[in-house]
Amino acid sequence: MAWWNFGKKKEKIQEEVPVSTAEAVQPEEAAAAEAPQAAEVQKTPFQDAPQKETQTEENTGEDVIQETEKQETDEARPEKKGFSWFGKKKETSADTAENDEDDEEEDVPQEKPQKKKGFFARLKEGLAKTRDSFVYNLDVVFDGAEMIDDDFYDDLEEILIMGDIGVGATEAILDRLKEQVEEEDIVRPAECKRLLIKDIREQMAVGKAAYAFEKQTSVIFVIGVNGVGKTTSIGKIASMLKAKRRRVMMAAADTFRAAAGDQLKIWAERAGVELIGGKEGQDPSSVLFDAVNAAKARHVDVLLVDTAGRLNNKKNLMEELKKMNRVIDREYPDVHRENLIVLDATTGQNALQQARDFNDVADLTGIILTKMDGTAKGGIAVAIQSELKVPVKYIGVGEKIEDLQKFDPDAFVEALFDVELERDDEEDEDNENGETI
Repeated sequence: MAWWNFGKKKEKIQEEVPVSTAEAVQPEEAAAAEAPQAAEVQKTPFQDAPQKETQTEENTGEDVIQETEKQETDEARPEKKGFSWFGKKKETSADTAENDEDDEEEDVPQEKPQKKKGFFARLKEGLAKTRDSFVYNLDVVFDGAEMIDDDFYDDLEEILIMGDIGVGATEAILDRLKEQVEEEDIVRPAECKRLLIKDIREQMAVGKAAYAFEKQTSVIFVIGVNGVGKTTSIGKIASMLKAKRRRVMMAAADTFRAAAGDQLKIWAERAGVELIGGKEGQDPSSVLFDAVNAAKARHVDVLLVDTAGRLNNKKNLMEELKKMNRVIDREYPDVHRENLIVLDATTGQNALQQARDFNDVADLTGIILTKMDGTAKGGIAVAIQSELKVPVKYIGVGEKIEDLQKFDPDAFVEALFDVELERDDEEDEDNENGETI
């Protein structure tokens, strides 16, 4: 290399092509290759040239480091769809497919949600407390007794009464059990359990005409004390009837309780039905009068009337209920009538007393038994139907619309005693058609 080439300015040296990464990484090999030139350089009078060359080599090393960092950054940068930083579109498609597979693997748990429990499963789960106490004690007597005698029947009587079956219903059940034991010559106590379950099943029968109001022009009074789920039950029944393409209307005749009309309005919107309401403190009979006339003018199939929550021992409120019945008798004499009472299953014998008192005033035609999801007093359903001869028509196990269903005595007994009953073909056909739960 000529000595005068070192006299060029620093800018000229920087314009030269930078050395490769291999040359920068291996400075000793590069120095060996330039050894003759380096010797000639030392003889020149320009002593600053080697410093410039050294500085150039250092700058070149920094450029290599920066170039390497740039490459790493480019590799880490996400590729755009349909474009590769290195011009390889096939890799982009493969990467996209791989990412899709990763997304599918992450979405696998979401594609398999937890199976929702059916109504019967929730009913059985709700009656678990009753089984753990009432049914368990029955099993102890049936399996532990050595013979069928008075002590055996006394133990059964005590357990039935403690299970909220009630005194009257218990006496009737035991009388029929004694008759069947003699007729079938049963000697083993364990065989009496089958007879007991069969007797309870027969007492809980609803009847084929229990839901005739669904196919007729009907007015349904829904009555009961505050806090039992009266307004909620009306909304759920309205949804069930609307699903069967029946034209439904609600009447907000509970004008005594604050915000009762607003609550019923929400349920009316959910069910998609009409609502006739009044002002707070208005005479309930006047609200009912307007609702009856509106129902007739609009050819409504079923009018659901929400009455004021009243205590069964308040005579003035009970008299108001009689007055509302007279409005129906006068304004809509030919309409089918239903008086459904809503009872809280958790209240046990208190619910039975409420049913007695309301039955004297309103001539009850059916019972809506709510809050069966977790009560230890499931036997109250047997007591009410056995003593009052009023069928349980609906049973509730939760807050959702589908948590209120028609009462099926077979399903109830199976859930209560954790057994499987033999069903008739006609009953199975009714269940398939949605006639019962």
